[in-house]
Amino acid sequence: MDLTMPVPERGAIRRRITPTAVLLCDVASVRADAGTVDALARLQLAVRRHGCQVRLRGTSPELRELIVFMGLRDVLPEWR
Repeated sequence: MDLTMPVPERGAIRRRITPTAVLLCDVASVRADAGTVDALARLQLAVRRHGCQVRLRGTSPELRELIVFMGLRDVLPEWR
């Protein structure tokens, strides 16, 4: 999911989410910074309200370390 997409497009995605869905979020090309982790945590919170989950794919070692450092390892799990 593109975290920079316009809000109306995000709304269209929300309407297609089914309960228990797992959304794979490819983060291979995102920067490892607090803003990215914050956006991913907010995305996880939003989809959990609909009974779904986000799993990260392509997580760089730097992003993984930052997620762990921020105490969000269990909130933002990787796809295995």
